[in-house]
Amino acid sequence: MEFGKDRANDIAVIGAGIVGIAIAAHLAEAGLRVEVIDRTGICEETSSGNAAAFAFSDVLPLAQKGMLAQVPKWLADPLGPLAIPPAYLPRLLPWLYRFWRAGAPSQYEGGLKAQAALMKLAEAEWAELMERSGTGHMLRQDGSLELYESQAEFEASLPGWAARDRFGIEYRHLKQEELAAHQPGLWSGFVRGTFVPGWKTVTDPKLLGQAIWRHAEQHGAKFTQGDVALAMPAKGHIAIQLRQGRTIAAQKLIIAAGAWSHLLARQFGDLVPLETERGYNTTLPAGAFDVKRQLIFSRHGFVVTPLATGLRIGGAVELAGLKRKPNFDRAKAMLAKAKTFLPGLDTSGGREWMGYRPSLPDSLPVISRASGRSDVFYAFGHGHLGLTQSAATGALIRDLVLGRNPAIDLAPFSPQRF
Repeated sequence: MEFGKDRANDIAVIGAGIVGIAIAAHLAEAGLRVEVIDRTGICEETSSGNAAAFAFSDVLPLAQKGMLAQVPKWLADPLGPLAIPPAYLPRLLPWLYRFWRAGAPSQYEGGLKAQAALMKLAEAEWAELMERSGTGHMLRQDGSLELYESQAEFEASLPGWAARDRFGIEYRHLKQEELAAHQPGLWSGFVRGTFVPGWKTVTDPKLLGQAIWRHAEQHGAKFTQGDVALAMPAKGHIAIQLRQGRTIAAQKLIIAAGAWSHLLARQFGDLVPLETERGYNTTLPAGAFDVKRQLIFSRHGFVVTPLATGLRIGGAVELAGLKRKPNFDRAKAMLAKAKTFLPGLDTSGGREWMGYRPSLPDSLPVISRASGRSDVFYAFGHGHLGLTQSAATGALIRDLVLGRNPAIDLAPFSPQRF
């Protein structure tokens, strides 16, 4: 066994995306010996290319955002906000059924309360983690601007905004003549907008994740590059076998491997219906357009985010699993729409990207112990909200590991809820 060579580490974390990094930071701060294992590196995969938002006001589960009503229209457009390759549809049907059930009125209240509780905790935990790690300068508090192309589209959004009223989420609806003050140079076809002043973004999600990792390292966390093939109980510890031939030992295991997590959870008896939402983006050079804050085009399923390192245009959903080749025509389609919505946008010099969002049907992650085990923990399935919810997830997993009472009720985040 190799893990500190003399004895098993206290904790092994599989996954060095933003969720795994935040968990490692919280555990290392608590004085535990932590080793993070990942096949590539720190924030090198899905966490490197997200939309950079701290979306604390985004409390509505996807199935309850009117998405179901849009599905037939979206599926008719292979480059639209939602795509499902026909060959993948049979495999996806059980997940789609659960997604449909998650949108039922009977599920609304529970899902909304659970998401809102996690978001409230996430905002507080991120503020504290940024202070401890000295990363506060990477936070932008410019708010967001959601844009509507018709009065009907705007009115359809109102029930969702009203739901946010219950949780004290501040927003302001704008008339057409007010839009330019929040974002000059917009396409004239936008008739209404909604400004959310509390919406936050970060200067670059990959750079933030790497900075949080340096903080964890300062508290003793270590990194091993390796591709995990198998994790299983052994005598007095958990054995983690790497495809490179090594076996690593730990007293406790955290599975935070994003879209691959359900494959590892299966090894501990939990069948979690996790699906992969493949997201696409193009990051343009920083001078492509003077975007003041994150712009949200919900009808088209993408956002535009100003970063310190460029202008990121991306989003959309492609439910296509882990093995299909990327379809970068989807990134090109969003870029073309952005050019329409931001006349004068310089679309040259862009860098295309695709990442794997780990998504569960009810839009809530799994944050829990494994079934019947006190030494294995799950932290995955955050969908579009991994960056947003990572600090809260780190704090909750720390509390579970240390035997403390978690700050929120974790029953809605159980792997057994399906």
